[in-house]
Amino acid sequence: MKKPIIILCSVLLLALQSCGIYSFTGADVGQAKTFQVNFFQNNADLVEPGIDRAFTNSLQDLIQNQTSLSLVNNNGDLIFEGEIVQYYISPMSATAENTAAQNRLTIAVNVRFYNTLEPEKDFERRFSFYYDYPASKQLLGSDLETAVDEIYNRITQDVFNAALTNW
Repeated sequence: MKKPIIILCSVLLLALQSCGIYSFTGADVGQAKTFQVNFFQNNADLVEPGIDRAFTNSLQDLIQNQTSLSLVNNNGDLIFEGEIVQYYISPMSATAENTAAQNRLTIAVNVRFYNTLEPEKDFERRFSFYYDYPASKQLLGSDLETAVDEIYNRITQDVFNAALTNW
């Protein structure tokens, strides 16, 4: 009884090994072993302190959590750099009294990705996302943190997909 199970496990292990490196996130890092995320400067017209550091850290954390790549400060196999180019709030819908009922925070980030091992995969693209909130609220403290986190979760995942997946 144990012999067929051992044979089945051996065949399964051999089959998985022959497929190469498999990632549940769909990431294809190729031969890369390291990555670096340079500081994303906030060049938006409206400057909100700390969002540049927050974006840089969010991108680093996502890549570390979804790949086996090691974070380095320089000479990375994969390099992410860029700047925050837009941070703005706009009214989205009006009330009967012609005042805003809902506002939208939009953040856009210009990203340059360099793959030093496969330069044909390099790109420069703009990624953006938004967060809607009631106009009666001010985006301060934890409300601002929630909005920025939600936006950055989406943008960093889009950057990750563009750079490291074949979707």
